[in-house]
Amino acid sequence: MKKIFSLLVVVFVFGCGGQKQIISANSNSTKNSNHINLRDVKKNLEFLASDDLEGRKTGGKGIEKAAVFIENIFTENNIKPYFKTYRDTFNVKEVIGYNVVGFIEGNDSNLKNEFVILGAHYDHIGNVKTINGDSIANGANDDASGTVAVLEWAKYFSKTKTNKRSLLFTLYSAEEMGLKGSEHLAKRLKQANIDLYTMINFEMIGVPRLDNKIMSYLTGYEKSNMAETLNNYGGTELVGFLPKANEFKLFRRSDNFPFYKAFKVPAHAISTFDFTNFDYYHHVDDEADNMDLIHMTYFMNKMIPALEGMINADTKEIKINNE
Repeated sequence: MKKIFSLLVVVFVFGCGGQKQIISANSNSTKNSNHINLRDVKKNLEFLASDDLEGRKTGGKGIEKAAVFIENIFTENNIKPYFKTYRDTFNVKEVIGYNVVGFIEGNDSNLKNEFVILGAHYDHIGNVKTINGDSIANGANDDASGTVAVLEWAKYFSKTKTNKRSLLFTLYSAEEMGLKGSEHLAKRLKQANIDLYTMINFEMIGVPRLDNKIMSYLTGYEKSNMAETLNNYGGTELVGFLPKANEFKLFRRSDNFPFYKAFKVPAHAISTFDFTNFDYYHHVDDEADNMDLIHMTYFMNKMIPALEGMINADTKEIKINNE
């Protein structure tokens, strides 16, 4: 949905899979002041996908600006670094990359020793072939959209303090270089011997699916009962199966996979991009004004009960299926 705004007193009715919700464009809140609001989604997405960040290529000046932006959001919301600083530094040959990792400790004396990771990659591919005078591949859908979602959930849990388990909010660089950032972090956390319960990577959630389709899909659907369990927690069908996800081996092609390999726990990616609803993958037109901000805000809010159910369940109800 291109250029929805300026931010006037506007009320939107958004339908998705038969569900409807009112979102106010000029409000800083929905009915619950802790819920995610459209204004913040717009502001953060437009910054991360701006030309000023030069396509967020790992090792470049633009991705450094993105890393500082993420760190500032963590700091402003009292989200602590998990390591000595927010940055998890690694090298890909001569290129230096940084994952940015925020931490919220669980509030249950026992369950806080278990971890849930919510992640997305904040890098993109930089410059590409010039089209109509534009050579910056801004990566709004891929994956500024997922990055914004992780940041908004981090802000939500920092305010509500509703998490019994400990949470890591992990933003990866060098995904576009072959999952190098998530691979490094997964190995580091495995060496630290954390008790990882689940990991979800949010990849390309900037555009909605058709109204007759389930809102999102889970890669590696058959590898665990995560989709079914999240849907139960959320009280509706939020996550489904996409045959093309298996056809294109998406489970192995996103930042969930290094955690699955290292920990052998449920680790999946969730996406709303289904190969029919967006034409600008790795393209200069993957711009913020081609994102559906109402859909994004709605999706993030609808996921909150599902995430809270997973984070706060008394036992580890999401399990790897026998293969």
